Amino acid sequence: MNAKILVADKLSKEGIRLLESTEGVEVVVRHGMTEDEFAEAAAGVDAILVRSAAKVTARILAAADRLRVVGRAGIGVDNIDVAGATARGVLVMNVPDANADTTAEHAITLLVALARNLPTADRSLRAGNWERSKFLGSELQGKVLGIIGGGNIGRRVASRARGLGMEVVVHDPFLPPDALKDLHVAVVSMDELCARADFITLHTPLLDATRHLVDADFLSRVKPNVRIVNCARGGIVDEAALVDALREGRIRGAALDVFETEPPPKDHPLFEFENVVVTPHLGASTSEAQTRASVDLCRQVLDYLDHGEARNALNLPRTPPELLSELAPWTSLAGRLGLLLAGLLDGPAERLDLSYRGTLAELETGTVTRAFVAGLLRPAFDTPVNLVNALQLAGERGLAVEERKRAAIRDFAAMITGTATIDGKKISVSGALFGHRQPRIVKIDGFHLEAIPEGSLLVVRNEDRPGTLGRIGSILGDAGVNIKAMHLAPPRAEDGHALGVVNVEPDVDAATLDAIRALPEVRRVAFVRLDGEPGVGA
Repeated sequence: MNAKILVADKLSKEGIRLLESTEGVEVVVRHGMTEDEFAEAAAGVDAILVRSAAKVTARILAAADRLRVVGRAGIGVDNIDVAGATARGVLVMNVPDANADTTAEHAITLLVALARNLPTADRSLRAGNWERSKFLGSELQGKVLGIIGGGNIGRRVASRARGLGMEVVVHDPFLPPDALKDLHVAVVSMDELCARADFITLHTPLLDATRHLVDADFLSRVKPNVRIVNCARGGIVDEAALVDALREGRIRGAALDVFETEPPPKDHPLFEFENVVVTPHLGASTSEAQTRASVDLCRQVLDYLDHGEARNALNLPRTPPELLSELAPWTSLAGRLGLLLAGLLDGPAERLDLSYRGTLAELETGTVTRAFVAGLLRPAFDTPVNLVNALQLAGERGLAVEERKRAAIRDFAAMITGTATIDGKKISVSGALFGHRQPRIVKIDGFHLEAIPEGSLLVVRNEDRPGTLGRIGSILGDAGVNIKAMHLAPPRAEDGHALGVVNVEPDVDAATLDAIRALPEVRRVAFVRLDGEPGVGA
C-alpha cells in the first residue's frame, strides 16, 4: 500500500498507532485547523479522518485532489459534504456500532436522572439543604418507554429498559411489526406510542423527515406528564415548542444531550427549568467508545485503501459482506464490460439496459450495476468515475439506466448483458463466469464467442473472406504489436459478417487502426483497454 492519511480531528492513540504501524502509509495528524489550513493540508492525501469538529466542506474536497475516502469516527456525518464527496467519487464511511452501547447507556442514565430528579437534588444538597420531600421521583418499573427509532442504539436501549422492568414500544416506519420480537418489544404507530408512553427517548438520524419531529403538534398528542430524552441529534426536537410545553406543564420533564445549536447559548430558556436535565453531547464520551470508534475507523480505512473493502459506506448500497464477496467477480466483470461497450460506441449513450439472468437475478445487483455504469462512463471523464459517483454522473449526462432480471437462462448459470442505445441504434455486450471465478465475454452485438476480458483488446467486425485474419495479423506485426490471443465468433448467416476479439500487446496506435480500417472487408474496428476496472476507489 502507498497512501497518505490526514487525521484532522482528535482520534485515540490506539487508532493512530494502527495507521503508523502499517507499511506504506504516511500519517499526518493536525487538529484545530482553519479552513485555509485544512485545504492546504488536504492536497495530495488519499484519506481524511475526522470526528465532529473538523468540517469536510466543498472547498476541502476540491483541494484534496487525490482523495479516495473520508472517514467519520462516529455515526453522524453532519460535518461532511456527503453529496459533494459522492459527486467526486469519494467514499464516505462511518462506524455506526462503535458508539451504540455508550449512547444507549447515556440515554438510560438520563432517563434515571430525570425520573429521580438527581441533578437538582445534587445541587440542593451541595447548597446545604436537606429537601427529601421536594425531590419525590418516579419508578421505572412497570412504566412504558416509547422509543422512536429501532436501529442499533434503539435496540440496545430497549434491551436495557426491559432489564429495568419497563414495557417497551418502538416506532420506526422502516420496521415490520414483528421486527423486534426477539426483544419482546412491539413496533407500533406514532399515535399509539404517544398515547401509551410514560417516557419517550429519541434514536433517529437528523434528516429532513425527522427535523423538528418533536414539535408543538407532537407534544399536544403525548400522554400527560410524559418525560422526553434526546441523545440522538439536535434539531429532532423543536426546542421552542419544548419550552412552551414545559411552561404550560403539559409534560413532566426533558433530558437533552444534544441541541439545535452547539454549544447552546448560556441564556437558553431550557436552562430555566429544574425538571430539565442537560449534558454537553456526552453520548459517545467514554474512553472505551472513543478507542473503539478510532480503531474501527482506522481499520476500515486501511482495508479500503489496501483492497477496496468498503464497510459502513454511506454513499454506496448497504450490502452484507458475504454478498459483496459473492458479487466481487461479477462486479469486476461488469466494470470491464462497461469499458468494452464504451469502446464500441460512436458517442455518448442515451440509455443503458442491464439484464441479469440466471442465479444473478436472485441477488441484489446494485453494486454490479454501478460498476457497469462506471466502466461505460469512465472514458468520457478526466476525473475518477467509480461505484460511488457512477449513477450520479449518469443522471447528469442524461443516461437512463434500467435493470431487468430473469431467472430463465439456457447456456450459463448466470449472465450479464448491457445494451446501450445511441441515436436509436442498439449495441450490446454480455459476460459470464466460468467456474464461478473466470470472467469471459460471451457475446458482442449478437456474435457468440468466448474472450478473456483483460488487457488491451482489438475488436474487428468484417466480411467473412479468406485471408482477412492474415492481413490484419500482418498489419499488427509490421507495427510491432504482438497477438497474445484471438477469439473468433462464427459468421452470421443473415449478413455473412464475422467478429474477432484479439488480445494485443502493446497498445494499437491510431495509424495501425486506420490501416486495419482501410481493408475493404473490414466493417468496424475498435481498440479497448480493459486494465483497471472501475472499482470503488479507481
